[in-house]
Parts: sequence; C-alpha cells; structure tokens
Amino acid sequence: MSAARPPGAHVVVGAGGHAKVVIAAMRAMGLRVDAVLDDNRARWGEVFHGAPIVGAIGELDGWPGVRAVITLGNNARRRAVAEAHPGVDWLTVVHPAALVHESATLGPGAMVMWRAVVEPDAVVGAHAIINTGAAVCHDARVGDYAHVSVTSTLAGEAVIGRGVFLGMNACVIGTARVGDWATVGAGAAVVRDVPAGATAVGCPARVISAKAPAG
Repeated sequence: MSAARPPGAHVVVGAGGHAKVVIAAMRAMGLRVDAVLDDNRARWGEVFHGAPIVGAIGELDGWPGVRAVITLGNNARRRAVAEAHPGVDWLTVVHPAALVHESATLGPGAMVMWRAVVEPDAVVGAHAIINTGAAVCHDARVGDYAHVSVTSTLAGEAVIGRGVFLGMNACVIGTARVGDWATVGAGAAVVRDVPAGATAVGCPARVISAKAPAG
C-alpha cells in the first residue's frame, strides 16, 4: 500500500492491544505517531487510535530515517521483526507517569508503561516491555524481548532472561533467575531458578513443563 513517508517518521509496528497503550504513552511524551504497520491487509487504510495503518511490517525499511517501536505482544515476533530490520532507529518509549531512575539502563525499543517503576541500576533489555504498574527493583535485569506484565515485580537483583514472559501480578525474588524464553504464570512467586524454556506456575512457583529455549 502506498503512503506518504516523511523522513524521520514515528512508526508503530503492530496494531494490537498493546499498540493502543504504546500510542497513548507516545502522545503523553509529546511525540507524534505518523503511521502504523500491520500484516493484516484487511486493516490497511484504517485509522487506528488516530494513526493510519498504511501497510505491512516488511515495508519498515522503506521509511527514510524512521524511528519505530515494535508493539507486538508476542516476544518471539518482536525479536523476529527487530532482527529483520537491523538498520532501524528503535524508539524507547517511557510514559511520563512511569518512574525510571537516572542510573537505570533501557535498551533500544524498550517500553515502560504507565506507573511502572524501574529502580536504580536496573537494566531493561532491547524491545522489552515493562507493563502498567510493574516494578523492576534495584539492580534487577530484564533480558531483551522479555515482557514483565501488569503489576508484576522483579525484586532487587532478580534476573529474567531473553524472551521471558512474566505473567500478570507474578514476582521474582532477588536470588532467583528465570532462564531465556521461560514463561511464568500469572500470580506466581518465583523463589528458585526456572530453567530456560520452562513454564512455571503457582506460589511458590513450580515447573510444569520444559522445552528447549527459542534461542
């Protein structure tokens, strides 16, 4: 689908539910949203929360000087898009109502939503999501493409790996490590290590399935 492509445009990649939250955060930051890309052809031409859906995600490289954020909720899909478009200037989005300490580190394309907290010396990886009301406490580590869901908490020095999904209202204590591409269920309390690729649920969390991590 052809569309005007202004240099330096702000582009949102994906037109799902999380995109609505990110668009709201961008506007709260005073940023314009020029266009949305989505692979559902039936939606091309639609106005999505005030921004036009102008074409497929694969067209991203055709925008000169684009600044983009990947709002796809699926962690593996965010990684696939990021790796397919290495030359893009990825926009880090931090809602003005979030609290991110000046000593914290946010990777390119990271998203920190409304009333989330990222404390001193915490590290949030590239294209990771720190969702509404979530807390990443001091010295905690969040891997690339991970998702810390609504009201979830990483205690000080806790570590979750690449692509981890931490379900709503889950928590990880500071001595625990969650391996790459693991899933932690909603409300779970992680008090011991969770292997890469595993699924853990409950309080305290227990591993209910294990598989090879996505890489």
